[in-house]
Amino acid sequence: MIEIIGKTHVDFMGKRKMAFVLSGILVLLGLFSMIQIVRGSANLGIDFSGGTAVQLKFDKAFSIERARETLSAHGLPDAELQEFTQDHKLLVRVKTSTTIEEEIAEKIVDLFQKEFSDYQIVVDSSMSIGPTIGHKLQQDALIAITLSLIGVILYIATRFEFRFGVAAAIATFHDVLAVLGLYYVMDKEITLLVVTALLTLAGYSLTDTVVVFDRIRENLRQRRRDTVTTIINNGINQVLSRTLITTATTMLVLIPLTLFGGEVIHDFSLALLLGVIVGTYSSVFVASPLLMLWPGAEGRLLRRG
Repeated sequence: MIEIIGKTHVDFMGKRKMAFVLSGILVLLGLFSMIQIVRGSANLGIDFSGGTAVQLKFDKAFSIERARETLSAHGLPDAELQEFTQDHKLLVRVKTSTTIEEEIAEKIVDLFQKEFSDYQIVVDSSMSIGPTIGHKLQQDALIAITLSLIGVILYIATRFEFRFGVAAAIATFHDVLAVLGLYYVMDKEITLLVVTALLTLAGYSLTDTVVVFDRIRENLRQRRRDTVTTIINNGINQVLSRTLITTATTMLVLIPLTLFGGEVIHDFSLALLLGVIVGTYSSVFVASPLLMLWPGAEGRLLRRG
């Protein structure tokens, strides 16, 4: 593997206080967004809020403005429209708080077939989710994220020590909250696909953290007289080139997917792209410094399990 940079001697731990301030802001933003999601005040997709999604395929190019005016004139001014110009497709999403989703789906189809009678329209797909199911999906998503964090603690605690597991779990939780908070600020729609991206991010962040922790553990065996600050700094510097290469190659895939992958995969790839950046940052400036906050760790060797 090509070495992007040579040996470095960056004092990462000396910058941990500034990193903790930044991370604190990201975590608070994520917690606020989580509260808004539970309250239903965030930009939730129909997966969580309940509603109807109908995708129509036209035989030729159409005007999305005409479609929007048609829906607005017939009592659906809040309908969200998404156009796929290459295939002449239109995705209509309507969020509802009642249980009349099937009626709305039929209304949308009948409306377009009537108002766009000069087009041949085919229903590609139709999906309706009630508010009760949407609420259940919210709960299931939160449970899935919580269980994944518990799994992180158990895995790292088994492979390293309990303190390593706690640090890795906090860093992973930090990454999930940070991306969720950024999505809330950007007013991006939060769907099951985004939750999938967050769980994928948790795995990516864990892998990067394990690499750093593994090097720190090796240094513990070889440099018993060094302080914990020196051990952690050396460990991060030794794997810094690997970390940058891994991040860069991953972003080489995610950036084109985000920019040119189309609307269907855009939110998923964007969440992963943000997650890779945050995850790389957290493995250096969150997970590793947390080891220094463990009682009795400052100024001496970490005890091996």
